[in-house]
Amino acid sequence: MDPHLLRTFVTVARLASFSDAARELGYTQSAVSQQIAALEQDLGAPLLARRPVAPTAAGERLLEHAGPLLLRLEAARADVARMAGAPSYGLTLAAAATALTPRIAAVLPPAGVTLKVLARAEIPAAVAAGTADLGLVDGLAAPSDPLRLPDVAPLSTRGVGEAPVHVLLPVGHPLAGRSGLRLGDLADARWLDAPDAGLPLDQLRAAGGGHGFRPALRYEGTDVRGLTVLAAAGHGLTLLPATVAVGVPGAAAVPVVEPRVVHRTEVVHAGGVRGAAAALVEALLGPS
Repeated sequence: MDPHLLRTFVTVARLASFSDAARELGYTQSAVSQQIAALEQDLGAPLLARRPVAPTAAGERLLEHAGPLLLRLEAARADVARMAGAPSYGLTLAAAATALTPRIAAVLPPAGVTLKVLARAEIPAAVAAGTADLGLVDGLAAPSDPLRLPDVAPLSTRGVGEAPVHVLLPVGHPLAGRSGLRLGDLADARWLDAPDAGLPLDQLRAAGGGHGFRPALRYEGTDVRGLTVLAAAGHGLTLLPATVAVGVPGAAAVPVVEPRVVHRTEVVHAGGVRGAAAALVEALLGPS
């Protein structure tokens, strides 16, 4: 398939309008219609109903493939651009909210860095597509175990830090005075569902036996401070690395003692890194 036709199809399907897609893509409406017709002829199936504009069953199936296909094409283009040369100054770093630990912040270059705090799932795609030179992802893992990342493109990952994890709860909570907590004992507690600010509940379920950890409140965003305020106010428990959890006003941070899990941070890059990105990776891999 011609990737230009595929991009046009995805845009029309997303906007549900040939005219809106034409404006966004910089084509005439007739050119967009011709491109969709050419793609339909190539595949031998109608892909879009015209009035109203909506994907057919075949179009829905093609949309499932289109995202990964177009991302891999962007990744290939970005990889070739990296091979052509990387600047020695300046880089873009995409990071999860809790991946930016004090040690990592301390080794960032004093100038020339653009930091993007993204949802965890968006970081590998940003690195693959070249909108970020490096990524910092994090998650809950057994000590020394690698994280499981989405397979969006050929990417390399390296561990750059592991830290204890703590349950954050209000100071008046019955468990606030404990010296340690077992994760399995908290499966029926009220939890904050904050997949991009705290450690995701699906990771807690996997570590705690595969059940429980029902959300009491859904928090969409990457502001860790907002999450800690909610936990201190009693809206639900959350699991955070010790560097974030300890010292939150109105809250107690109790270490998880069972199972043996850590907050793991990894740097993500595509192919061989050069220039400023290579210098940062070297600094990240230094003594923890």
